[in-house]
Amino acid sequence: MKFTHIAALCALSTAATFTQANPIVWQDFSLTGLYGENYEVGTEDRTTLTAEYAAKLKYSDVFFFVDQQWDGNDDDSTYFELAPRLSLGETTGQNLSFGPVKDVLIATTWEHNAGHGTNTEFNNFLYGIGFALDIPYTQYANINFYKAENDDQEDDYQMTINYAVPFKIGSEEFLADAFLDWSTAEDDHASELNWTSQYKWNVGKHISPKTKLYVGIEHSVWNNKFGIKGVDQNDVSALVKYHF
Repeated sequence: MKFTHIAALCALSTAATFTQANPIVWQDFSLTGLYGENYEVGTEDRTTLTAEYAAKLKYSDVFFFVDQQWDGNDDDSTYFELAPRLSLGETTGQNLSFGPVKDVLIATTWEHNAGHGTNTEFNNFLYGIGFALDIPYTQYANINFYKAENDDQEDDYQMTINYAVPFKIGSEEFLADAFLDWSTAEDDHASELNWTSQYKWNVGKHISPKTKLYVGIEHSVWNNKFGIKGVDQNDVSALVKYHF
């Protein structure tokens, strides 16, 4: 195992330790069902069930999701990401805010593909620096810069942005949230840009004030998907999402 793999695993375990040892500020668990018909690489139609967990703790935050996907040939695949971050402001007791930045964090991610069907099993480890942002009208906004140690292709660098913007039309509640991944080109793969956004209406409030049941769409714009030059995905999937 490379030294950088060991460093990434240490960072993941450190953040996980803080996750267990410190009070939870908030946490959220959700299940999402998606269906789309314009995917690239493999069959065009896919059905995906996604479980997500996110939490903010005193010294860290963590995001985890697992996708179970079935394609038009009934082949299935499993993919997950675990992304804990360690707050440098909280651990040092220093105010690290400046401009729109409210905290600076050690950012890590473990990407795992289980290798079902025709997919290759791999583990990628990303490590770098993250910034929690204070931007008006957003529920949250973050930007992370990573070095990626990849199993299935040459190592590269990645920038990840995620954000959520709640809004109302009349008395109806909506949420627009998204992530954007951009990674560098290397000798064996092209530069990738994946902007996946969800636009959702909370129909749950008509069941009870605290019910969060969303319906809407997910829009996936993925240029050079999987680093394959010229393979560009533009898919709109139907979406149902429930927060427990």
